[in-house]
Amino acid sequence: MSIQILISNLTNPVLLFFLLGVVAALVKSDLEIPAQTLKFISLYLLFSIGFKGGQELSHSGLTREIGVTLVAAVFLAIVIPVYTFFILKQKLSVADAGAVAATYGSVSAVTFVSASSFLEASEVHFGGHMVAAMALMEAPAIIIGVVLMRRFERNRQPGTKLGSVVHDSFTNGSVLMIMGSLIIGIIADAKQAEGIKPFTSDIFKGFLAVFLLDMGMVAARRFKAFRHYGLFVTAFAIVVPLLNGCLTALATHWLGMEPGNRLLLSILAASASYIAVPAAMKLAAPNADPGLYIPMALGVTFPVNITIGIPVYWYLVNLF
Repeated sequence: MSIQILISNLTNPVLLFFLLGVVAALVKSDLEIPAQTLKFISLYLLFSIGFKGGQELSHSGLTREIGVTLVAAVFLAIVIPVYTFFILKQKLSVADAGAVAATYGSVSAVTFVSASSFLEASEVHFGGHMVAAMALMEAPAIIIGVVLMRRFERNRQPGTKLGSVVHDSFTNGSVLMIMGSLIIGIIADAKQAEGIKPFTSDIFKGFLAVFLLDMGMVAARRFKAFRHYGLFVTAFAIVVPLLNGCLTALATHWLGMEPGNRLLLSILAASASYIAVPAAMKLAAPNADPGLYIPMALGVTFPVNITIGIPVYWYLVNLF
């Protein structure tokens, strides 16, 4: 069963477009997605998953599982950056350790979408509240990373106040779009929402494929830039996300969650942000090297999660 899942995931058209992007970068093709087009697609993906999640949440209401899931999501967003910071601090500067810790405590919306697509293809139900869980995990990880940097930085700089970091986290375009769409999805009339379903659902996977094509090119180019950091960061970007995802897949059995929701929470725990965190770190940690934490998240962790991670977490979810 696990081999079939792996093969199915590896032959997913969305993933194959990501690999095409990697190949295009490696052969130095002039293939390029215009920046404005890519920005539109990014906003569309966030809008779509937020709106659909809000609609699902409005139908399901607030249940025990939803409450437990949201609490668990925030718990993971706090614990992961704390423990990873102290591992990273052994080899990296405090600023870099804090930025990477925030990156891995936060989440990747595209990885979440890939896992959602896997569940839809497998005809496995999952709750719309998982989008809310994803949105809730962005800001806490960023705040924890900044707090740790300020606590352990020897030459502390005045920088920006924590309140500014919190404000920037919530007003970041990606966070605002997905949270705003989620709220709109909750309050929107179900019959009226059907009118935009062709836009929110039918063309979703096509746009995702184009987006991942570009992500493949970006990942291949940036992966070369951080190789001088050595084996430690590469091993971290592979082992730690898989560990987080596997432990979450097993632990959620005792929380009474549905299999689909367990997989999505596992992929959230395993994913790393390469959109919201870099934007926040520019403000909060200018000394941190984006040539480190962006390639780790995008060039290593992202492809590991969508090729190996999803089938492994799904196998563990189905053990119980």
